Amino acid sequence: MSRQPEVLWAQRSDKIYLTISIPDAKDVNVKADPTGLFSFSATGPISEAFSFSLELFDSIKPEVGKLKTGLRTITCSIYKEKTGWWSHLLKSKEKPAPYIKVDWNKWCDEDDESDLSSEDEDDEVDEEDESSDDGMLYLPDLEKARRKY
Repeated sequence: MSRQPEVLWAQRSDKIYLTISIPDAKDVNVKADPTGLFSFSATGPISEAFSFSLELFDSIKPEVGKLKTGLRTITCSIYKEKTGWWSHLLKSKEKPAPYIKVDWNKWCDEDDESDLSSEDEDDEVDEEDESSDDGMLYLPDLEKARRKY
């Protein structure tokens, strides 16, 4: 039986950030569907299985999503199909599961987004840097990378 990790979320008009708290994660597997279905699984430090699935509020562009695995967290940048602010993360209007929380460190309001545009650029990967070993992967490349290691 797998556990759900803590998931923090924030948004910009064009993307959603998910920060998943699992120290020393291995075997990270992410699946994103254009309809907004997002699935995640990984193994924790003592071979403990973690997984969750989310039905996101609206459609997404899985082909341009990004994944960065750090020592304590996995960060996913998920691009929205249509630019705009979502009223909430999930399609369901029910209260989200207790492991899903707002990431107040990355959160910004609609009218504050223009002030943060330079900070968001730091989170992006330049096309020239795609091959660098900075831990950032595009979601479609995740399967290729898993086979390589």
